[in-house]
Amino acid sequence: MTDQEPIDPTEAFAELGRIKLTETSLDDVLQKVAELAKRTIPGAAEVSVTLIRDSVPHTAAFTGDVALQLDERQYELGTGPCLDAAATTSTVSLPDLAQEDRWPDYRKRALEAGVHSALSVGLPVAQRVTGALNIYGTEPDAFDEDAVVLARTFSGYAAVALANAHLYDVTATLAEQMQAAMESRAVIEQAKGIIMGERRCSPDEAFRILSKLSQDSNRKLRDVAQALVATAVRDGN
Repeated sequence: MTDQEPIDPTEAFAELGRIKLTETSLDDVLQKVAELAKRTIPGAAEVSVTLIRDSVPHTAAFTGDVALQLDERQYELGTGPCLDAAATTSTVSLPDLAQEDRWPDYRKRALEAGVHSALSVGLPVAQRVTGALNIYGTEPDAFDEDAVVLARTFSGYAAVALANAHLYDVTATLAEQMQAAMESRAVIEQAKGIIMGERRCSPDEAFRILSKLSQDSNRKLRDVAQALVATAVRDGN
């Protein structure tokens, strides 16, 4: 990924506020958060976003492979600064990894990758989803006090954008599922009507026949109903 010019924090916050959820996916919002953080926070060499849903962490966006690799190592170990930050929605700062005595395996991997400073800021996203903004520096003490304050402020804006995007994504998914359920019900009712006409049976009996066809053929009820309706339409033509 090509580096972009640094950006003023005010402009970064404005960009987060201008995100149009009807035109942007949750994945795109996450990636924008990571890229804006890299351009906004002084000392940031690479940035990633950790999301934890139902106790399962994953890196949802990243600006470079080093960030992804260090995140994933923490997930393998089940411990690390990004997991602590996400669990407590707090800030975990590692100013100089060479002097750090917490998380020795992570520390070793980070130094081998050329990372000498790290900063993780917790992101409350939704009731069952938390996360962290992870910022990696290539120099010791890459993040001074002003940079830490800025990272927290940025994370506050990012958390709002992500919470809104997550809610929109969940709502859109629910709407799609409801639409699919309505379509399934409609085709099943059509199939029941066909069976009732052919067998001169009741709606309940027609449904039992349809269910048995589904079980015997090891196919979903909706698929069996759809095939029955398609055959009836074809034969009717």
